[in-house]
Amino acid sequence: MKRIPVSRVRAAALAAILALSAGLTASPARADQCEDIARQLASGIEGLKLNFKAGNIIYLTHPAAKELSLGCRGKNYSNELYAKGDRKPKPEFYKLVGSAAAIIFTVPKDDTTTGATRCLSRMGLLRGDKVNMRYRRLNLECTRTKTEAAIAITRGRDE
Repeated sequence: MKRIPVSRVRAAALAAILALSAGLTASPARADQCEDIARQLASGIEGLKLNFKAGNIIYLTHPAAKELSLGCRGKNYSNELYAKGDRKPKPEFYKLVGSAAAIIFTVPKDDTTTGATRCLSRMGLLRGDKVNMRYRRLNLECTRTKTEAAIAITRGRDE
């Protein structure tokens, strides 16, 4: 069996300790990633305001939506956008959902707007009041009641 000199072992241990301590001291204190995304939403979408945070959900307000929230790190998803509007959504609602989903999931705005439009327009007499679909690696779930329509957009943890 070949013997390794003690000086090499000490040098390797010292190098490992220095690298570990440099890695720990070089990383700056960061705010929560979910709060960063919420700030990007507020600065990127006109009229959007941060309301409050409860648990892992940040509630937002916008004139085009009745309810709007950003959920972070759930059991089966990494991020979630939830928006609720009128039963027959207006173009401003689609624009809001498309813009917000594009910022949250880093997908082109046209793709997220198209996905939201398809999901919300598929609800009806033939498919019912709840539609689940997948579009551009996003999971979309649309529901409606007699007065409101809602959409939840998520991306799985492993994607």
